[in-house]
Amino acid sequence: MVDTRQLGRQPGSMRTVNRIVTVPEAFSSAMAAVPEGSEIELDLRLEAVMEGVLVTGTVRGQLTAECSRCLDPISDGIEAEFQELYRYSADEDAVSGKGEDEDDEDEDYYLEGELLDLEPVVRDAVVLALPLTPLCGPDCPGLCSECGAKLAEAGPDHGHGDDVDPRWEALREIAEDPGER
Repeated sequence: MVDTRQLGRQPGSMRTVNRIVTVPEAFSSAMAAVPEGSEIELDLRLEAVMEGVLVTGTVRGQLTAECSRCLDPISDGIEAEFQELYRYSADEDAVSGKGEDEDDEDEDYYLEGELLDLEPVVRDAVVLALPLTPLCGPDCPGLCSECGAKLAEAGPDHGHGDDVDPRWEALREIAEDPGER
């Protein structure tokens, strides 16, 4: 929660906030996550506008993942940017005659008194910034499809011979002796 009292409700006023917060629950995708209990840094710019408070920010933290090719653990930095408008509460809009469509209210964020809850916005920004297929390196060769050995450790001479499926053996014979068939 971020307190907006110092900002006031005067359109055009601006304030910056820098905070380090603990992640209450893991922000994760299928193969990468910012683990629960880790710290993230928030750089925020709060601007009062006619409709509410415009929040522009950057989130920085550490992600953990597994390489999608060789399954080695990865730890890397992550940075995500976001911008969201927190509207003044719906009660105040109704008093001032600025009613909104019912459909639009479901998609908007609202101030809770003078506080704004950044958790859903930060979570969405971080999860969207997580890599879908994390790699330990751009040239990671992955695992051997035959034995599962890490190809980076196995070396260039790693192989399993010319094991041909016996069902294809007849085609090999034709290729070797095309003759009069």
